[in-house]
Amino acid sequence: MKKYFAIIAIVAISLCSFKWEKPAAPAENGHIKWLTWAEAQAAQKKAPKKIFVDVYTDWCGWCKRMDATTFENPAIAKYMSENFYCVKFNAETKEEIIFKGQKYGNDGRTNSLATFLLQNRMSYPTTVYLDEELNLLSVVPGYLDPKAAEPVLSYFGTNSYKTTAWEDYQKNFKGSL
Repeated sequence: MKKYFAIIAIVAISLCSFKWEKPAAPAENGHIKWLTWAEAQAAQKKAPKKIFVDVYTDWCGWCKRMDATTFENPAIAKYMSENFYCVKFNAETKEEIIFKGQKYGNDGRTNSLATFLLQNRMSYPTTVYLDEELNLLSVVPGYLDPKAAEPVLSYFGTNSYKTTAWEDYQKNFKGSL
């Protein structure tokens, strides 16, 4: 009996010593393929698509919840991967980013690209939608669960924003979730 206990204890300690990290999400298997700004802009030049930007910070609890619920929802992940280039953007990154030929850096706390995209309304999480020419379509602040995110994604993904007011689209939207 002591042998079994010792073996179980060794296995348990071994398992606890591993650092479990979530792998980068591939586009297949129902996960979103997150791109860097440089990758998204390069892909944009080859095959234009709208860009979805998840603006987050490391300390934001609602950002983590959105990662774990909304972005892990298979239907949402599939729709996003098919209709957008997806960029995960830490608003506090120290990394210099080149966006539309202009350099953006950190001012001590926030990257100036985040300030620009969020129109100086710093709130996390915030999703930003850009058109195929990298022009700002919309800024959507706050946590969105999958059911709330679906109509917004569809509104921009189907180009309905060009012909239909959001209020009308939202009233008539029939989701799959």
